[in-house]
Amino acid sequence: MLESLLRGAVAGEPRARERLLEEIHPLVLRYCRARLGRQETVIGAAEDVAQDVCLAVVNALPTYTLRGLSFRAFVYGIAAHKVTDAFRAIGRNRAEPMADLPDSPVVHDGPEHRLLQAELTERLGALLHRLTPRQREVLVLRIAVGLSAEETALIVGSTPGAVRVTQHRALNRLRRKVVTAGVATKELDEADNPE
Repeated sequence: MLESLLRGAVAGEPRARERLLEEIHPLVLRYCRARLGRQETVIGAAEDVAQDVCLAVVNALPTYTLRGLSFRAFVYGIAAHKVTDAFRAIGRNRAEPMADLPDSPVVHDGPEHRLLQAELTERLGALLHRLTPRQREVLVLRIAVGLSAEETALIVGSTPGAVRVTQHRALNRLRRKVVTAGVATKELDEADNPE
């Protein structure tokens, strides 16, 4: 389906272009959120970066050639560059960001839920930062975004086999960290609650 929409969008059909953007926007937004994480600021909000990616894709459509390569890999390549630009902008920005008010009421956004979400985000971020940048990128593309090994390889400039090995090593590294942290937590609990 994506390929038929792509053909129409490249040919200049406005409806095909709109449908194509409807298809890729959620994927791009998920990728941007996964990559930016807690780094979101007024300049680097994932939604803004995703919008920039979609705009860049629309601008690239008239010159895009259908060569049999994955269009999703092309889109994620653009997204990777835009996320890098956002990180650079965040590093240059010295203003204090202000939280945006949600557009609609959030049903499950009580203090307890926010605390649990913040704790989970912090723990996941800490785990991901124990990985190399390449391992982080591969895990985000493969697990959070859901790309195949072949599509991920195109984006990171590698081979599908190397992507699978990197993913395997990254998951094993995370597994060891989680097990080690679990053992340490269990030992602390036993020290606090002797029987």
